[in-house]
Amino acid sequence: QVQLVESGGGLVQPGGSLRLSCAASGSIFKINSMAWYRQAPGNERELVAVITNGGSINYTDSVKGRFTISRDNAKNTVYLQMNNLKPEDTAVYYCKANMVVAGRRYDGNYWGQGTQVTVSS
Repeated sequence: QVQLVESGGGLVQPGGSLRLSCAASGSIFKINSMAWYRQAPGNERELVAVITNGGSINYTDSVKGRFTISRDNAKNTVYLQMNNLKPEDTAVYYCKANMVVAGRRYDGNYWGQGTQVTVSS
């Protein structure tokens, strides 16, 4: 019923840019927050950026000044603009939404399938 579909990953050179998109669809009652996580080979999954329904934003230190998270509430979509990409940014990027879906009393976390970002010469 509810799904998150990510797009925008790919291969870029160091210093390049990518824009990730994640659209939530289905019977959504309320989105509390949307976030981007990433997981590099051999590493644990880490939070990259989060944006609440009220618009507050937080980034992990390693991406501050380079990445920008934004949202389009009308489309239930979150974006991650990634500039000045570095090889260390190489990872699978996952979209996560904390939301209440129709017919449920409590919120929950819903995950996208992940999109590969590779930064390499």
